[in-house]
Amino acid sequence: MKAAESGSAVRRLILLRHGETQFNATNRMQGQLDTDLSDLGRAQAKTAAQALAEKRPFAIVASDLRRAHDTALALGDHAGLPVETDRRLRETHLGDWQGLTHTDVDAIAPGARAQWRDDAEWAPPAGESRVDVAARSLPVVQELLDRHEEWGSDPLVLVAHGGLIAALTARLLDLPVDRWPVLGGLGNTSWVQLSGHREGTEQAWRLDVWNASASVASDVL
Repeated sequence: MKAAESGSAVRRLILLRHGETQFNATNRMQGQLDTDLSDLGRAQAKTAAQALAEKRPFAIVASDLRRAHDTALALGDHAGLPVETDRRLRETHLGDWQGLTHTDVDAIAPGARAQWRDDAEWAPPAGESRVDVAARSLPVVQELLDRHEEWGSDPLVLVAHGGLIAALTARLLDLPVDRWPVLGGLGNTSWVQLSGHREGTEQAWRLDVWNASASVASDVL
């Protein structure tokens, strides 16, 4: 890993979404239900791991939900790294919607899913908003910055979930909350790359790539 020089080096952060689950395949809402990768999801995880291992990550931190943790273990195997888990990287808690299909939710609450997509401060019944998710996950990045003074251009990889990654990215980029929906969905085992730059005493993040996948990784990273 290239050490940070005088605190001014660029710090690379990659946020990787987990592989496919049967819930994904059947348009069923997972939230914090602890589901397993499908056969396709395990294959996706291996393919993404091969691509991201070439980026020489120096640390991997994952959600403790199995679908993210198992995706992270595939990367750890390829990169020769252990995987740390942090429950603050769990997906958005979807409250009463967890376990329901998109069709189920639309029948119960017409228009609610569209409202949820368009308003980062809106939460499903008994669930979390994207603003809530960002608030619990942002300290993970701040703590990792404090812990890894040597963090430089070799990336740290967080393995998590589509909703969390979108919320955390929007917060790291300091986007106005009403503009958070501009960050669209992520495919299974697609990733986001951010670059951290020092601006005075603050860490400012810039978006390098959004929704990259192993099939195009060599072109965009």
